[in-house]
Amino acid sequence: MKKVFEISVKVDQPILVGQDETAGRRQLIPILSGQLSGEHINGTVLPGGIDSQIIRPDGVCELSARYAIRLDDGEGLYIENNGIRTVPEAYIEQVKSGAFIDPELYYFRTTPTFEVYSDKYRWLTRHVFSCQAKRYPDRVVLEFFQL
Repeated sequence: MKKVFEISVKVDQPILVGQDETAGRRQLIPILSGQLSGEHINGTVLPGGIDSQIIRPDGVCELSARYAIRLDDGEGLYIENNGIRTVPEAYIEQVKSGAFIDPELYYFRTTPTFEVYSDKYRWLTRHVFSCQAKRYPDRVVLEFFQL
């Protein structure tokens, strides 16, 4: 497993769509901006992305984020990132209410896929990647690993 880049994404406050004891809490988190930093690839996260989440009654968060990057050479990169975040039972009620939990206390992993528009970045579509993430009140930090 090799770390290829990191993205720090600035996010807005969650927008509550709906919540009940059966479905859980559906929320949308707007992606505002951010930076992609790596040894061979760098860029800026474009505004307009979204992180769609359902926090299930058992506290597990299923998420599906979609966002775009303008790379430093002007090329575009589109990322779809799906995964889960789980927290210890003692923190489930906090998560269900939308409260912040220390990132060291939970498991947060995703499996990203990439859409590229240049042969220079085609390697992103020819490998499997895993992502380890940490959620903070105003941002998410994602480390991308090539498997």
